[in-house]
Amino acid sequence: MGVRGLQGFVGSTCPHICTVVNFRELAEHHRSTYPECTPTIVVDAMCCLRYWYTPESWICGGQWREYFSTLRNFVQTFTDVGIKLVFFFDGMVEKDKREEWVKRRLKNNREISRIFQHIKSHKEQPGRNMFFIPSGLAIFTRFALKTLGQETLCSLQEADYEVASYGHQHNCLGILGEDTDYLIYDTCPYFSISELCLESLNTVMLCREKLCESLGLQVADLPLLACLLGNDVVPESMFETFRYKCLSFYTSVKENFDKKGSVILAVSDHISKVLYLYQGEKKLEEMLPLGSNKALFYKGVASYLLPGQKSPWLFQRPKGVIMEKQVILINSESESKQEVPICAEPDSKQEVPVCADPDSRHEVPMCTDPDSKQKDLMYTDPDSKQEVPMCISEIKHKLPVGTDSESDPEAPMCIYPEIKEEDLMNTEAEIKQEVTMVSNHEILKIARMHHVHAESYLVYNIMSSGEIECSNTLEDELDQALPSQAFIYRPVRQRVYSLLLGDSKDGSSTDPVVKEWFVYPGNPLKHPDLVRPLPMTIPGGTPTLEVLWLNLEPAAQDKRLDTLLACFNLSSSREELQTVESPLRALCCLLIYLFVQVDTLCLEDLHAFIAQALCLQGKSTAQLANLQLDYISPRAVQLGSLFIRGLTTLVLVNSACGFPWTMSEFLPWNVFDGKLFHLKYLQSEKGYSVEVLLEQNRSWLTRFQNLKAVICKVCGKENRRIVGKSHWTSHHTGRWGRQGSSSHRTSPTYSHSRQGQPWRDQGSKPYEHDHWRRY
Repeated sequence: MGVRGLQGFVGSTCPHICTVVNFRELAEHHRSTYPECTPTIVVDAMCCLRYWYTPESWICGGQWREYFSTLRNFVQTFTDVGIKLVFFFDGMVEKDKREEWVKRRLKNNREISRIFQHIKSHKEQPGRNMFFIPSGLAIFTRFALKTLGQETLCSLQEADYEVASYGHQHNCLGILGEDTDYLIYDTCPYFSISELCLESLNTVMLCREKLCESLGLQVADLPLLACLLGNDVVPESMFETFRYKCLSFYTSVKENFDKKGSVILAVSDHISKVLYLYQGEKKLEEMLPLGSNKALFYKGVASYLLPGQKSPWLFQRPKGVIMEKQVILINSESESKQEVPICAEPDSKQEVPVCADPDSRHEVPMCTDPDSKQKDLMYTDPDSKQEVPMCISEIKHKLPVGTDSESDPEAPMCIYPEIKEEDLMNTEAEIKQEVTMVSNHEILKIARMHHVHAESYLVYNIMSSGEIECSNTLEDELDQALPSQAFIYRPVRQRVYSLLLGDSKDGSSTDPVVKEWFVYPGNPLKHPDLVRPLPMTIPGGTPTLEVLWLNLEPAAQDKRLDTLLACFNLSSSREELQTVESPLRALCCLLIYLFVQVDTLCLEDLHAFIAQALCLQGKSTAQLANLQLDYISPRAVQLGSLFIRGLTTLVLVNSACGFPWTMSEFLPWNVFDGKLFHLKYLQSEKGYSVEVLLEQNRSWLTRFQNLKAVICKVCGKENRRIVGKSHWTSHHTGRWGRQGSSSHRTSPTYSHSRQGQPWRDQGSKPYEHDHWRRY
């Protein structure tokens, strides 16, 4: 992440840029300087996941109770010294950064292959040097922080921009993360999460002013330097020849640094001595080898400019760049209705926001003109009594929202108070986007609000852009006995698409299509899978989103539950599922779906899943941490990750259906522990009795039998008989998508769906060729 080579340069060539600081002392100084302002640190949560995940076991699907305890301790430590934390999560991948996202996912695939090779060779978890964060960690961290009463936001663009903007506009104490882009933004101080000692609250501050002093640059020059070196927007290869020329000239004077350090110094020297010499006399594109990449380059530089900022390097309109008017989103939570000129390269289709610089009389890429008469929608913060933009404050609205900061951790994550039309009108300016998958602005506002406040998952992405992604999962590409989670849960997602976007009627080009960037074995991620909605049958017909999201009548709650069950193709089993108590309803629903979809799941697997959920209720965090495993099973590793991906799918469905269930029912620390599941799996595989699995607890035995009976009965309705491994025959094909289970396939040519296809053929790619092994 960040600027290529800058992290190593700071550590080796310019260590004086890094200064050890203490957050307690910084907070005291901040309070004395700004007595009416609470010291606030804005946290780039995605950069912190590895720091937060401290449990020893990570291979089995996640030690969620331990992880939750770690987060609670982290939050409490800062709260105790009077520091407020605001957490930001990535909400979507920008198109310009998709290529970089793909590169990282493919790199992760190679790492996962090595992990499974290690497990098969040594039957143990690899060392921390091969650490891979558990599936769903980022998603459930959002809900963990909200449960802990923290302000948690999800970005509408690249998260680092919103983090930097928040820190800049709110006079924050600093940014906590691990991304060299924060050295480039002209914002509040940047602190390293990897260097944080929580006990002492000491960490390292990376000073951009000292960096500039070392490079002979101004802070306003850093965006140009970042793009010339390469970052997530501008490919490193784009200026490779240019950097070589700079280095050739520079090394004739200085040869005391390593190559990467010398490159940074050489490019900085060129900026300060050559580019500055001609600044204002020659157009920048004539001094740099931009070629057909002008628009991308200018967009890269402009991407670092926060609201109200401008760059001295972008005075003139790039040659060959046309101006067109278009209404764009200025703010992540509100839109100014002013028309903002966009500079666009006709061939590249890249766009750069610009505005007029009154001093130079040239157009300068900017995000917001602070002197404009058009103002962002403002919100009065009840704590500071100051007006702040709604995108960066905790909006208290009358829509379904998450738990309040003072609420009980087990309380419902979403409620449905009375909603009035004027509340919706006052929430934000009317959404105006050039292209969206949904035309209903009121519904889109609600979806976006839930997205920004991290109360839903993928719903707004589907409705706004029709494009979603899912990162790597611990899946063994050499083992075809279990299908990829991407395929197993695709029918559920397709029914959600039907709910949010409408059904696919006849396979015509006008039918909605969702682009899925899901990582699974054999997928080179050169193109997204094109997936169409899948119709579902709901008693009384499919309700509208207005009914699901806004209607407060008791009948609407029944509709929400009916719709959720229909997404899992379980409408006919509502009566059986109602006999299952919370928090096991969601577990029951998920296990039924898994066992119907995947024929290679056996009775021993079912026993392990149920036993771990029941035994989890009686174990403390310390007891879970002290569990010991005889060895690690690669199949159990995959099952643990598969189950967690099922819980994230439940979050999606529950969000889309208007929250019929409370989030606490499928938050993993309530229903799953990876190491405990692995223990029960190994015991079940060895043939241990149910009594042993349940640790001789009679009350758990009764609940076990009831839950197993419901799951087996509902699976029986779908002609799925769950048997032990000893009963498996050659007739078990190991196929996902049983006949009659409404599994579907979408081809690149939008062909009609077909049922009962082998799981390896469920994608939209012609290159998928693997076949199931037969038992």
